Amino acid sequence: MLSKVINLIVFIGLPGGIFAQESRLDAYIQEGFSRNQAIARQNFQLERSMMALQEARAYFMPTASVISTYTKAGGGRTIDIPTGDMLNPVYATLNQLTQSQKFPQLENQSIQLSPDNFYDAKVRASLPLVNTEIWYAKKIRQEDITRQQAIVNVYKRQLVKDIKTAYYQYFQATRAVDIYRNALQLVMENIRVNKSMLDNGIRNNTALTRAQTEQQRVEAAIEQAQNNRLNAKAYFNFLLNRGLQDSIVLDSAILNPDAALPATGPQQREELVQLESSRRMALLAEKKERSAFTPKVSTFLDLGSQGFNFAFNKDTRYYLWGLNLQWDLFTGGQRKYRIQQASADAAIAQTAYNETQQGIQLELDRSANNHRSAAANFGSARTQLQLAEKYYRDQFKVYKEGQLLYIELLDAQNQLTNARLQLLQAWAQVQISQADIERAQASYPLVSTVNN
Repeated sequence: MLSKVINLIVFIGLPGGIFAQESRLDAYIQEGFSRNQAIARQNFQLERSMMALQEARAYFMPTASVISTYTKAGGGRTIDIPTGDMLNPVYATLNQLTQSQKFPQLENQSIQLSPDNFYDAKVRASLPLVNTEIWYAKKIRQEDITRQQAIVNVYKRQLVKDIKTAYYQYFQATRAVDIYRNALQLVMENIRVNKSMLDNGIRNNTALTRAQTEQQRVEAAIEQAQNNRLNAKAYFNFLLNRGLQDSIVLDSAILNPDAALPATGPQQREELVQLESSRRMALLAEKKERSAFTPKVSTFLDLGSQGFNFAFNKDTRYYLWGLNLQWDLFTGGQRKYRIQQASADAAIAQTAYNETQQGIQLELDRSANNHRSAAANFGSARTQLQLAEKYYRDQFKVYKEGQLLYIELLDAQNQLTNARLQLLQAWAQVQISQADIERAQASYPLVSTVNN
C-alpha cells in the first residue's frame, strides 16, 4: 500500500514519452542555456573578448595608410638670392663680345620658404619588428577569454541549479494539488457515509455539518495549491525565458530520491578558474610594464609623389624606406607605479582564490550535510505515511460501525493528508539537496548530449 501512495504522490499522471538518453529536465536545462538572458549577455561578453584577441593579433601584421598634404602659402620668410647682381655683369660682357642680346639681364630672386600650391601624397606601410608590449597584450587577451569562459560557465552552473530547484518545486506544487484532491475524495466519501447514517438514524446532522465544513476547507486548500502551482510554473518558465504560462512536462526519469550521490570531491570550479586567470592577467600586465624598457623597432616604406601645381611625373614620384627605434629611458616613474599596481592586482586575485577555495569546500560540506538530513527526513516521512494510512483505515472501519466520533475520524484523515504532504516535501528537499551538491561539485556536464 505504501508503494501505491508514493506512486500517487510522486509519479501520478506522468507522460509516457520519456527520453532514452537524457531526461526532460536535462532538455529544459539546455533550453535555458540557449534562451536565458543572463547567459546571452555573458556570451556576448565572451564574443567581445574573442574579438579583442583578434585585435591584439592584428598588431603583429603590417599596416598601410594613405597620407596626403596640400599647402597653399603666401608671405612669411623668404630666401634672397642675388642672381642679377652676380650674373648681369657677366652677361653684359658676353653680349658686347658677341655683339648680340643672347644673354638677358636677370633680376634678383626672393624665394618663399613656405611651399605654395604644393602637394605630398604617399602610401605608408609599417611593420613592428620588436615590440614586447603587444606580445604581452596578446597573452593578456588570451587569458581574458579563459576568464570570460569561466564566467559563462559559472552562470550556467547556477542556472542549472535554479532550473532544477524550480522544476522540483513545480513538481511538488503539482502533486500537492493531487494530494488535496485525493483528500477531497475522502471528505466526499465521509459526507456520503454521514448522509447514509443520518437517513438511517444512526447519526445526527452534526457529523454531516462538520464534514461539509471540512469540504470547504479542503477546497480552499486546493485553490491555494493551484495558485502555488501557477507561481512555480511562472518562475520556471521565467528562467527559460519562455511564456510564463507555457506547459511543463513532468518526467519520472530523474525523480529517484534514493539515487546515490557522486563520491568525488569538488572538481575545478569555474570560480577558481576565473580567479586564476585574473591572477595570470595581472602577472602578464606586470611583465608588460617591465618590458616597456625594451627598445621598440619597426620599419616603414613610403611610396608617393610630391610636387607643385599637382604635377605628376617621374620627377615627382619617390620612395622612402627606413627603421624606427624607440627606447624609453625615463618616464617619470609611470612604469614603476604601473608595475606596483599590477603586482597588487595579482596579490588580490591570489587572496580571493584562497578564500573562494575554502568557501567552496564549506559549501560542499554544508550541501552534503543537508542532503543527509533530507534523506533521513524522507525515510521518516515514508514511515509516518505508512502508519497514517493504517491508522486511517482502522479509524474509518470503526467509524462506519458507529463506534467512533467523527472528530476522531477527521483527525485521522488530516493526519493522512499531512503525512502525504510531508512525504512530498521531504522528497523535494532530497532532490534540491542533490542539485546543491551537484552545483558544489561542478559535476553537471555543461555540454548537451541531446540528439538533434
